[in-house]
Parts: sequence; structure tokens; C-alpha cells
Amino acid sequence: MKTLIVANNPNNWPLQIPGVELVSARAFLTDRTYVDLKRAKVFNLCRSYRYQSIGYYVSLLAEARGHKAIPSITTIQDLKSQTLIRFVSDELDELIQKSLSPIQSDRFVLSIYFGRNVARRYDRLSSHLFKLFHSPLLRAYFVRTDRWQLQNIDPISASEIPESHREFVVEFAQEYLSGRRSSVRTFAQTRYDLAILWDENGEEPASDAKAIRKFVRAAESLDFGVEIIGRDDYGRVAEFDALFIRDTTSVNHYTYRFARRGSAEGLVVIDDPESILRCLNKVYLAELLNRHQIPTPRTLVVSKENLESVVEQLGLPCVLKQPDSAFSQGVSKVDSQEALIEAGLKMLDKSELIIAQEFLPTDFDWRIGTIDRKPLYACKYFMARRHWQIIRNLEEGKRQEGRVETLRVEEAPRKVVRMAMQAANLIGDSLYGVDVKVSGGKCYVIEINDNPSIEAGYEDEVLKDDLYLRIMAVFLERIERKKQAAP
Repeated sequence: MKTLIVANNPNNWPLQIPGVELVSARAFLTDRTYVDLKRAKVFNLCRSYRYQSIGYYVSLLAEARGHKAIPSITTIQDLKSQTLIRFVSDELDELIQKSLSPIQSDRFVLSIYFGRNVARRYDRLSSHLFKLFHSPLLRAYFVRTDRWQLQNIDPISASEIPESHREFVVEFAQEYLSGRRSSVRTFAQTRYDLAILWDENGEEPASDAKAIRKFVRAAESLDFGVEIIGRDDYGRVAEFDALFIRDTTSVNHYTYRFARRGSAEGLVVIDDPESILRCLNKVYLAELLNRHQIPTPRTLVVSKENLESVVEQLGLPCVLKQPDSAFSQGVSKVDSQEALIEAGLKMLDKSELIIAQEFLPTDFDWRIGTIDRKPLYACKYFMARRHWQIIRNLEEGKRQEGRVETLRVEEAPRKVVRMAMQAANLIGDSLYGVDVKVSGGKCYVIEINDNPSIEAGYEDEVLKDDLYLRIMAVFLERIERKKQAAP
């Protein structure tokens, strides 16, 4: 992948960075050499990114040509957002206070050059801000009242770099471009670039470390450059062609922000933000499945107004669910009217609406994994020992899980697979896990999960490495389709 630095006037460019091509902004916008260039990483170091300025158009047209623009248009907009700046200030509060505690004045300006500062003690803070606002040259402005806060962050031009800093900037740029210091990869000769968003220390990651390694190997076999990224890499999303989310998803979680950012940047994203929104809200799923006449256990959408009538309509025991419940949390089985009112009111303090469902006891739930509107795997998730759920949450954060039995899709009951596919197709064509109960000879959809668990030795027990390859093949096909459709 060719690396370009685009500046307003190369004749006045004060830095000599080996291994990159320096191009004038006017030439980049108009010269057919760059208009027709297929793949490039473009560092936009123009003096201004003001709307419709030449610097703005460098990033805008780089993206239109399929180049990786740094900063991207989305980052340029983020730099103007006071709401986002306040959010970042709160999110990095502990690091900001620790980094700036020795400073005596009430104002501080931090220069960030490719994620570094000339004073090493500010490197960690510089790195975090660079990842969130992925622009090569930045200045962050901090003020202190009772505590330090990020007030603003702006891109700067090379001409604003003090002469005493320039040698450092060249060193930092070379380190960044070579990938020697940071986790940034060069993506040298790969066809496409894939980011896998995963936190190995997360509470409920969707894949374990072994499965992640299998995903990486499968992607690399299809000529992807792969990088594992984390929550601090939000500003780098535009560097990639695709984003694969393998961490816990929630609308109020950083994974959803990544999905939104990836979609806005034109990446292939699995799971996409629409799928996350739809799958995570059980009120939405209840209405959707009912409208399309997909059988479910008898279900009521419950508010404080109709809570007392649940037992009359569903009987006992029944199950109450918070709209965003997951991993058996936020779900209660109640055996009396008193227990129902107590659990229901507690849930309704957090959400205006919750779900009540008829209780259907079974030894196991079917999980049908789907992608691209096709079945991928079939599992039996057995209930935890002496419990009514697959996961039994114990004291002190411990839990007990039922065993998993994986079958070929062809070995699962045809009616189970067919119903799972009907339900999943109402959501979209992403990666889903549909839970189905069979009771009294009839199938009932329990829920549709975005970002389903794929762990080594469980969901991959039948397909082995081919499961990972099939998912990566979907990414490849969708990226190529996007490239072909681009004007």
C-alpha cells in the first residue's frame, strides 16, 4: 500500500520523512496519477480541515477513491464536536488527572505528534487521544477548575511545529509508519485490512483467545491484514476495510459506537449497528416476531399499568425479562403474584417496558448460528445442573454452565432450522444466533442474538477451521462487492 503525505505546499514543508511520497494538495485532487491510484494510505497534513477547504476535500476525495485517509472525514467532524470532547474528557478522566497532576498552572497545552509527545511522561495520554481523534498532528487544550478537563482538541499544520520539536516529529512519524513502537500495522502487501474488536479481559467476550487466533488465521489465508483492536482505537476505524466485533455488544457500550463509526466510514461491519439495536431489545423482538407470526412462548409487553394482570394472562410460573438482558442476566422466573410484582417493579424502574413470557421448561435450547441468510452451525445448549437456564449465576461472580452439544446443521430437526432462519432473516443478513425451544412437538423462537458466542471446542466442534473460514469469506465477498459498486 502506497503511503502519501499531502500538504498545501511541499516547497515549504519543514519535515523530511523517509519512505513516503510528499504530494501537494492540488496535485492530489487533480492529477490523474492520484485520481486513479487504487490503494493508498493518505496522511492529510494540510493547514486547515475547515468545511469545503482544500484540506477537507483531500480527506473527502481520498475516501471516495477507496484510499485510507488520516484524518478521515468522520474524525474531522469529531474534532468539532464539543459533546464528544466532553465524553472523551470523562472517559479518560483518571488518566488526565494522573498525567497533569504535577502541573502548577490552570491551563496546559499538549502537542501530539503521531500519538507521541516530546516529554515521555505524556506519551500515554497522547496515545489515547491520538487513537480517539486519529489525526497525525494535534494540540489538546486542558483547563483546571476543581480538576483537569479536556477543553478542546485541534489539528495543527507542520508549520506550527516548533523547530526544537521537528527532529522528534520525524522520529515519531518513522516509528508510526513502520509500526515499530505501537500496535499499528503497515498492512504492506495484503488485499484488504480487517479489524477485530475484542477485549480478552472483557466480562463476556463473544470469542475466546483460541477462537480469535483461528479467525486471524482464516482471514490471513484470504489475504487480509488483520489487527486486534480495543476500545481506545475508535479513531483508527477508518484505516480498515472491515470491522468484526467479538466483544460484548450493547447500545450503551463502546462496541455500538464502533459499529456506528464503521458503518459511517463505509466498512463492512459484523455485527452492524442496526442488528445490534434490533436484537438487543426484547420488546422490539416480541413485536417483530408477533407481527410476522413466528411462534414464541405466549408473550406480553408489560408496563406498570398492566403488571398485575400478567399472571391472569400467562399463568405461573412465568419469566420476566429486561429488554436488554443477556447471558441469563436481567431474567427472572417468578412463581407467585408477590414475586412477580417485586421483580417487575424493579425492572420497570430501569425501563418503561419489559417482557413477560410463558415458562416452557426444556432440557436444552437449540442454537442455530446463521450468517448471510444461511445456517452456519447447530448446537444444543443444555440447562445448567438443577437450574432452568443455560447459565446459573452463583455468588461472588461465579457461574455454572450447562454442556454444549454441536451437530451438523443437516442433523438438526428441519423445522427448527427453518424457523430459526425465518426469524433471523427478519433482522438482516449479519451473524446471528437464534434460540429455539421444542415443547409438545412445537417450535418456539426464544430470542435472536446478534454477536453470538463462537468459542473453540464448542460452536466449531463440527466444522472446525472451516467455520472461521466461512465467516471470513463473507467479509471478503462483501468488501469486493462494495469496491465493485463504488463509482
